[in-house]
Amino acid sequence: MAKPANPYVYMPSLAKKNERTWQIRIIANLLRPFIRALFRVEVIGAEKLPKTGAYILAANHVTNLDALGLAYAMYFKLHRAPHFLAKEALFRVPIVGPVFRACGQIPVLRGGRNNVDPMAAAHEVIRAGQIIGIFPEGTLTREPNGWPMRGKTGAMRLAIESGVPIFAVGQWGTEAVMGTYESKITPKPWHKMTLVIGEQVDLSKFVDAKLGTAEMVEASETVMAAITKQVEILRGEKAPTKKFVPSEHGLTEHGNFKKALRIQQENERRAAAGLEPLPVGSNVKANGKVKIAKSKKRKATEPKATEPKANDRVTH
Repeated sequence: MAKPANPYVYMPSLAKKNERTWQIRIIANLLRPFIRALFRVEVIGAEKLPKTGAYILAANHVTNLDALGLAYAMYFKLHRAPHFLAKEALFRVPIVGPVFRACGQIPVLRGGRNNVDPMAAAHEVIRAGQIIGIFPEGTLTREPNGWPMRGKTGAMRLAIESGVPIFAVGQWGTEAVMGTYESKITPKPWHKMTLVIGEQVDLSKFVDAKLGTAEMVEASETVMAAITKQVEILRGEKAPTKKFVPSEHGLTEHGNFKKALRIQQENERRAAAGLEPLPVGSNVKANGKVKIAKSKKRKATEPKATEPKANDRVTH
């Protein structure tokens, strides 16, 4: 019988004396040519950041390449070691997980469940005078035009309780290489991913205050407003006045909502044709091809979804 998976993902050990450890240097230089083949990273406003000591960079989140671009900027442009709060599932991947931990990355459970240890690890990074990059939205934006949506409160508590400066970062450009919630990559080495660093976000009113839900939501809104301002500068246009909230549009907080919508549309097509819905675990790819979930006996696939022919329609 196979051993059950260890439910606990171990926190990283932090090298306090040498911020840019040999592990980080090796990984950074291995990834450098890959990232430069995807896009060029440009940083505007780096002079606003402290030269030494701890601080937090809070950025908007558009594609799965954002973290690579921000990490590249932190290491090669700001000359600091990048640390991120990353989803716990990545740390269970063979090779990837140990490498992440060796480089001081911090696993976080989705939904904020039992995240005492990750927050303690993040505070350790701060106390060591190092920097952390966060995406306060907690996931890729679901806003239809890629604007920042509502932020989560966990990262705000880290900034307030630690007392370190937090700077808003607007970033734009990775969406030309990889679509939001898509996996296809189209390298464009001439294309720029640009990061604009704003002034330090003023959260002083929350220091020494009783941090209830209302205060944490207000702090999150303050940071997201500062991030959105930087994105507006980059895009040269105004963001929607009201922040996008997934639940108000029938979307879940996590997961690939585009995939969920494709499955929903396929099931609606099947219902109209008098067919059974897709089994749980099935997938509908962006090109319309339907992949049926594996059964115990066999694996089935279907061709690209099309409208039912006239003689296939149910008549009464």
